[in-house]
Amino acid sequence: MIAQLVHLIGYPFVQNMLLAGVLVAVVAGLVSRFVVARSMSFAVHALAEVGFTGSVGFLLLGLSPVFGLLTGSMITALVIGALGLRIRERDSVVGLVMAFGLGLGVLFLSLYNRYATEAIALLFGAITSVSSGDLLLLVVVAVITIVGLGIMYRPLTFATVDPVVAEARGVPVRLISILFLLLLAAAVAEAVQVVGVLLILTLLITPGATAERLTAHPGQATLFSVLIALLATVGGILLALLTAAPVSFFVTTIAFVCYVAARLGQPLAERLRAARA
Repeated sequence: MIAQLVHLIGYPFVQNMLLAGVLVAVVAGLVSRFVVARSMSFAVHALAEVGFTGSVGFLLLGLSPVFGLLTGSMITALVIGALGLRIRERDSVVGLVMAFGLGLGVLFLSLYNRYATEAIALLFGAITSVSSGDLLLLVVVAVITIVGLGIMYRPLTFATVDPVVAEARGVPVRLISILFLLLLAAAVAEAVQVVGVLLILTLLITPGATAERLTAHPGQATLFSVLIALLATVGGILLALLTAAPVSFFVTTIAFVCYVAARLGQPLAERLRAARA
């Protein structure tokens, strides 16, 4: 089995898969903890689905569906950030935007005369067909996302933990929220390459939710989130190479097992800490 994996890794398309998986996992892991802490799971779903509308729209124009996905996600992030100023109204805004975006997507599909193979592949993940050009785009998006998150990490953490106090202390909470939505849109566009639009919640929610079960320290939770995303993504790709099952199945399974293990192990860890105290 190991010899087979080593042989397969020698192929350029497999190397592209692994590199793309690592890039996606790192970005998704970094963003995931804030998605969970800020209760933005529904927003992730909307960004992915309306991003798919953007990919179909770009196909109509004869352009790359990957760029369309990124553009659609970014526009959706700006609209949600502009309309959903208060947390209590954000879910309503997300639902309205997602419904409109899906309706627009249906219109684009009806206008597209050919079979939208590239766009349909994004629904279930297209990691097996990542080209050198796609990989370059993933690198650019990953660098921008990581640098942006690094710059706004402290104010974002403050605004996530206590937005009222953060705003009183002069933190631009509204601007931080919009900027984070844009970073989230970039992370969505990357993660779709691995698990697809329909399974986007796996990489952008499960690692962060699992990390919260392992530690309450923000820095450690971010590290755990990245490691879990890497384990699920790279492990899923390697297992898919050895079997006939799709990558998304293994990615979602590994991520789910990690969460269940953390959920079951949390009470035991708390009892051990209490016993030491």
